[in-house]
Amino acid sequence: MPGIERRTSTMAEITGTAKVMTAEETPAAGEGPRRAAPQVTGRLILAVVMAVASPILGLAAILVWAGLPPEWTPARTVSPQSAVIFTFPAVGAFLIYHRPRLNMAWLMCAGGLGAGVSDFASALMFRAAADGEFAVAGWLRVPTQLGWAVCGLLLTMVLPLYSPDGRLPSRRWRPALWLGCASITAGAVRALLRMPPPPEGYPYPQVIPNPLQVPALEPYMEGLWVASWVGIYTAMALAAVSMAVRMRRADAVTRRQIGWPLFAFSGYIVFLVAGAIWPDVLWLAIMWAGVIPFTIAFAVMRYRLFGIDTVISRAFVAVGVVVVVSAVYFGAGTLSSLVVSGYDQVAGVAAALFAGAFFQPLRRALQRAVDRLLYGAVGDPGLLAERLTQAVRRGDPAKALTSVVNVLRDGLAVEGVAVEVIDGEPRYVESGRVGGDAREVPLVWHGARVGRLLVGPPGQRRFPAAHNERVLATLTPYAADVAHAVRMAADLQRSRERILTTREEERRRLRRDLHDGLGQTLSAMAMTINMARLSLKNSPNAADELLRELHAGMSAVTGDIRELVYGLRPPALDDLGLASAVRDLAGRSSPDTVIEVEVEGLLSELPAAVEVAVYRIVQEALTNIRRHAQASRARIVLQREQSVLRLLISDDGKGLPDAHRAGVGLGSMRERAAELGGICVVTGEPGAGTRVEVMLPLLSTPSQALA
Repeated sequence: MPGIERRTSTMAEITGTAKVMTAEETPAAGEGPRRAAPQVTGRLILAVVMAVASPILGLAAILVWAGLPPEWTPARTVSPQSAVIFTFPAVGAFLIYHRPRLNMAWLMCAGGLGAGVSDFASALMFRAAADGEFAVAGWLRVPTQLGWAVCGLLLTMVLPLYSPDGRLPSRRWRPALWLGCASITAGAVRALLRMPPPPEGYPYPQVIPNPLQVPALEPYMEGLWVASWVGIYTAMALAAVSMAVRMRRADAVTRRQIGWPLFAFSGYIVFLVAGAIWPDVLWLAIMWAGVIPFTIAFAVMRYRLFGIDTVISRAFVAVGVVVVVSAVYFGAGTLSSLVVSGYDQVAGVAAALFAGAFFQPLRRALQRAVDRLLYGAVGDPGLLAERLTQAVRRGDPAKALTSVVNVLRDGLAVEGVAVEVIDGEPRYVESGRVGGDAREVPLVWHGARVGRLLVGPPGQRRFPAAHNERVLATLTPYAADVAHAVRMAADLQRSRERILTTREEERRRLRRDLHDGLGQTLSAMAMTINMARLSLKNSPNAADELLRELHAGMSAVTGDIRELVYGLRPPALDDLGLASAVRDLAGRSSPDTVIEVEVEGLLSELPAAVEVAVYRIVQEALTNIRRHAQASRARIVLQREQSVLRLLISDDGKGLPDAHRAGVGLGSMRERAAELGGICVVTGEPGAGTRVEVMLPLLSTPSQALA
């Protein structure tokens, strides 16, 4: 009788344990708003008492089991219910502390306390029987069975059926709840009212009596026992089905929340059935029972951060690899041992090599199959990346941006995706409907923000969240590259337009200066010469005065011509050379900033356009340092390589703000570099200084430049 009751208790605890896990889902629906600072209330104290009392009862039971004589010690004193005692009440109290209105957490605490009472009472029952107190041992059967019933009822049926919104999925599920209640009640009644077993074959020295036995019901006890456990297992299966039904009908967020408990509960059932067939693997069910409440806590507190789809995917892949590789190994070992009989070592090596050859291809095939099962045809982020790469190669940057949003929308399974490019053309590309509450993902290219990715609400998919993070991590760099290309194309187009505009404006200015300024002056000088020539014979003094005026006018003309020439090219470049001209700029910069100039390589015979671009970029950078950087030190490095001239300007100032947008000065620096086919990148973090890096291509000869 004790042996049967112990097995009954074990099975019930197992059942109760499994159910707990599903309860977690309730948090989202029934918890109410989260408190910023939970107060110490009577509810919280009660939860803490249950969380402390349950493990104390569990530890006491372990100590009692350890002190029993061998003849009174059951073959198995640890069951899944033992794990329930230590984990469910503690996790339930933790959830109550953070979310006091979470009724599912109270069920976890109560169910765990029931398991503790059952385990402790069961240990005391054997202790009393070992001490000869058989009457006391018989009455201890009552709390043992009642604790088991409470644990099984709350954790096996109520939690999963009422998760996550505190209500049944529909009225059609009421029979499942009634079946579970009736089955657990029948099992408890059968254990409390049955007759003690006969002494023959009893595993303990003496039969423990049953003070509540009803002899008239003995003919029905065996059928009641079978019916109760069939009903319990059926109710467990229906509870799991109810969660699956909820998951199928729920939105993406709720599916995400239900996924963790459903996965844990389903795994527990698998281990439980395996333990019933092979008792030596029951420890897996015990360990899994202890993990279940933590999966519930993840679902309640942080279900957005822990990827249940990742766990499922890796679990399926790992199991598949182990099973197939093991089969290949043993099959190859058996076959090779038959072929090379008498050479066992050779057969083992051959089997290992053969199995190893299957590992990586098999893992990839299983991963693709699981991804397709979970996410559909676009499950593999690597395949999405290849698809995106091919689409980008076939079109210009603007069309490539459309390909990016289309591939991202398919891979993320959302209602819409949009890319917004800073100063790009097109500036905004959308596929589907993003909506007003879109998730924003920054697009960063080499430290510079080039745009943002907007992800709309999720569409119909089983497990979008963790998969979406993998897709975003894989494809966001591609999107940033395309956004940068779009931006650079727009910059190039604008630069070309500005170059044409600037050239025409410069021509107009030169025409105006030559016509209205220098032209008029030369015309006046010509008239003065004529007048001086006519008056030279008759009035030498007047002619002399006219010639003096002509000389003064010539000086003014010389100044005007020099001003025109200086506007076309800085004279310091011709007088000092590029290196000395840069040093001269640095020396005339802010006196509060120490500026170092380093030159590597020969800077003579550079193209004139390169010299002017470098000079103007350095001039603009030093102006920014003087006006905005508040730097104590700055550094300018000019490095000439075979085909590239590199320019680095860095300072230790306050850096660039987070919401930095390029102004006219930085824009002109980029334009000057782009005009020569070069790159200008400006980077900087707040408080860490600013870096201006310029790379300008060098062509050896004018013919190469023209080519």
